[in-house]
Amino acid sequence: MTAIGQAAAFAPRSGGSRPLAGTGALLRLALRRDRVMLPLWVIVLGGAISSAPNSLRNLYSTAAERSNVVESMSTNGSLRALYGPAFSDSIGGITAWRYVTFGALMAGIMSLIIVVRHTREEEETGRQELLSAAMVGRRAPLTAALLTALIANAALALLIAAGLGGEGRGGALTLGLAIGGVGMLFATMAGIAAQLTESARLAKGLTAAALALAFALRAAGDAGAKDGSSVLTWLSPVGWAENTRAFAAERWWVLLLFAGAIVVQGVIAFNLAGRRDIGMSFLPTRPGPAEGRLRAAGSLAWRLQRGSVLGWGVGFLATGVMFGGMTEGAADLVGDSEKTREIFERMGGQSSLTDAFLAAMVGMLGMVAALYVVQAVLRLHSEETAQRAEPILANAVGRIRWAAGHLVIAFGGAALLMVLGGLGLAIGYGKEPGPILGACLVQLAGIWVFGGLATLLHGVFPKAAVAAWGASGIALALGWIGPALNVPQSVMNLSPFEHLPSLPGPEMRWAPVLTLTVVAAGLIAAGLAGLRRRDIQT
Repeated sequence: MTAIGQAAAFAPRSGGSRPLAGTGALLRLALRRDRVMLPLWVIVLGGAISSAPNSLRNLYSTAAERSNVVESMSTNGSLRALYGPAFSDSIGGITAWRYVTFGALMAGIMSLIIVVRHTREEEETGRQELLSAAMVGRRAPLTAALLTALIANAALALLIAAGLGGEGRGGALTLGLAIGGVGMLFATMAGIAAQLTESARLAKGLTAAALALAFALRAAGDAGAKDGSSVLTWLSPVGWAENTRAFAAERWWVLLLFAGAIVVQGVIAFNLAGRRDIGMSFLPTRPGPAEGRLRAAGSLAWRLQRGSVLGWGVGFLATGVMFGGMTEGAADLVGDSEKTREIFERMGGQSSLTDAFLAAMVGMLGMVAALYVVQAVLRLHSEETAQRAEPILANAVGRIRWAAGHLVIAFGGAALLMVLGGLGLAIGYGKEPGPILGACLVQLAGIWVFGGLATLLHGVFPKAAVAAWGASGIALALGWIGPALNVPQSVMNLSPFEHLPSLPGPEMRWAPVLTLTVVAAGLIAAGLAGLRRRDIQT
């Protein structure tokens, strides 16, 4: 059954002028559509956090080792900027220190995707207009979207609380509620953005930018304060989650900040939703010039994606500077722990600790860049499903030429991001940029494989194109937490990045780089061939 068919089947038959009429039916539809995505988000994220104590016990088996780690955090501003301060040297306290920021960011991303998907995206595709013809209340779509996000965040919080209960029930519940609270805060923020903008992409971008700003404020505040007391930290919802101090004399009252912000933002979103027509927004798109200035499909692709390239580029440069500044403190983090050293070497290769740390950070930049290339390639899919591709292809523009414009930006943009990330690393580390830039460019072979996969799925299996997000997300999860959880090498090898040489380091292996580049080219060719043969979606 198509998405529109599902919508028609779930549409309520009556409702009058009641603003919440049909909320239950829309909630069931949203849960049905997300029956795969939501459990994956919750299980993977909650499972990763819940399993952390076992690996941390192996890393820091004695109280002295844990105390050394906490002391290292207190004296190294760069490491505090990444993870925040550690408030306790217990296993639960170190788990909260290591995962509260990561969990909060992931919960925020999950939530903004859910809300925008079931509000602004539904309006863009025209499905919301069909539903509204069946007497759906004006505020019902937003209510259903927020309830879906609430279910997901509540399930995540409960999973974390249950999984970490053995370390202390109060701390486990606090950590779960803090991470779920960040998720719901950004869910309501996405609800506001969905009312303000005409584009689902822009709504996601604005909310994601706010999430990035929250991380940056928290990082800047923690870099200058050892106890999370900086004003900048308290300006960030991610900083609030940190300052609940799970497993360290919990501050339950901080959770009231989440409740207040969620209520205020929810009221604003509901007020805005009741004052606009379907398809309209409070920040309408500016009209273009009377005469067109774009002479080629590639120019249009650049016009559509230039904002994304700029935003990602600034983020990569700033992240590179932060990671580079942490390099000198890598030895302080490891201390005398051989197991921690083994994790860095597993992430970054069997070389000196500094090179292994740099290689690990380069690898992380590469895995995040894979998310960019998937997003950029799948802009083809969104243009097609929104019926904006068909008018272009009706002119003297072939399908390959149309697709090529977006692919050049996607794959070339990935190269630009890695260059900017490498320059940031070199600036933060204060060393010669050549070896670091070379290490970053080697990652392109793995990044392009995911771009090729997205191209293949869009060209041959368009309904499954979103699976490219899952593949890149799994690779990121494996690279981020796989070494710490001692994931079997056979599983780690599922990621293309695992086969690339770990640079900077003493050994450069060209064979896997060339092999992955050929694989990426083959995937792209197969995807374009499929695009030429299949019907354009309408």
